[in-house]
Amino acid sequence: MANYVKIVCILLILCTSLIAPAMAGTKYMAGSPELSAYISGTNEFSPGKEVQMTIVIENTGLNEYKFIQSGIVDRDDLPNTAKFVTVRLQSGGAPLVVKSDPQMLGDLKGASSANALFTTKINADAPAGTYNLPLNISYTYLYTAEQYGVDTIAYSYKTVNESISIPIKIRPDVSIDVLSAVPEHLNVGTEGYVNLKIQNTGSDSGSKSIVKILRNGNSPVIPTDSSVYIGDFPPGSTVDCRYKVSVSGDAQKQTYPVDVVVVYQNNEGDFVTSRSDTIGISVGGKADFAVISPPAEMNPGNKKVITVEYKNTGDTTVKSAQARISAVDPFTSNDDIAYIGDLKPGESRIVSYVMSVDRSATLKGYGLDSEIRYRDELDNTYISDTMKIKVNVTAPAGATAVLSNPIYVSIIVAVIIGAAYLVYHFRKKK
Repeated sequence: MANYVKIVCILLILCTSLIAPAMAGTKYMAGSPELSAYISGTNEFSPGKEVQMTIVIENTGLNEYKFIQSGIVDRDDLPNTAKFVTVRLQSGGAPLVVKSDPQMLGDLKGASSANALFTTKINADAPAGTYNLPLNISYTYLYTAEQYGVDTIAYSYKTVNESISIPIKIRPDVSIDVLSAVPEHLNVGTEGYVNLKIQNTGSDSGSKSIVKILRNGNSPVIPTDSSVYIGDFPPGSTVDCRYKVSVSGDAQKQTYPVDVVVVYQNNEGDFVTSRSDTIGISVGGKADFAVISPPAEMNPGNKKVITVEYKNTGDTTVKSAQARISAVDPFTSNDDIAYIGDLKPGESRIVSYVMSVDRSATLKGYGLDSEIRYRDELDNTYISDTMKIKVNVTAPAGATAVLSNPIYVSIIVAVIIGAAYLVYHFRKKK
């Protein structure tokens, strides 16, 4: 029994000796975070662009003088861990706007990294060059940890605020400003021209440049000839460009947008497109006409020349205009086209048509369709909307009523014949 007790004691001593190293703690006498930052990907940006900057924050801090000893209680934090990391990007006087709020990244252990995403907008007129953006970093780390007894530790943390410069480069580019936009013969439903004066307000001298106008969304102003080659386009220079455009027929008399861009070869030999400049183009009202003459008067069985006065109520001059009337039952005409000629806005012209109306025509007012074919300033042919020419068919009055009635005409003829017979007979007796 005594031997058994000794054996158990020896085993207990051996177990205690094996477990003792595992109960040892770790203590670091020195160490702190070391943070650095840089932009992931390219750091070159163009003026006028909104970009997403991904900034990588790395912790390269080391722990020094590591002690492992029994009786030491392990620390909850390591000295080289940056806790509660918050980063804030600022413009620092660079020509851009940082739209994002400060980013909270949490804890950043040694030999690890984290990403912060910032939305920035480069100013459209930003000069080319290299700029440094301040990245403010705030964090806390374990400064000291004092152990009291075998189970108590007093932690002492230190807060650090530091700034790291993030270099970016703004590329030179061609930036345009449309100084003037003058429409020429541009009206609703027609073709015309737009004359632009454009200036390079950027810092790059574009070569092999092409100035383009583009339709803005669903704008009724649609470019027909959209490109003008201008070659070299130095900073500060201006060019004059002329474009042919069309305006849809459902547009109104007002100003509509058009986009302007320049495609050019930059100093690296790449073809790039400038940011667009949206301008307003004034569109005049469509060509329109009205019949301003009073209704024509005709009698059943009548053939006569009727006059019609047309007025140009639109905003544009029409060329070589021809009016046409559509004669329908009970009307007929062998002369249904009349020449008007050139007609300026507000001018009117009187033309004539030879019309016949059937004897069986109902006595009432009629509306005959009429339209005008004309040419615009670009010699394109158009046809106006249909107008109504009013013709009143009325019963004849006075001598016309007598002469138009067959019975009355027969009586008159009989009377004339009788009178002629009497005169002849009287003269024969003599």
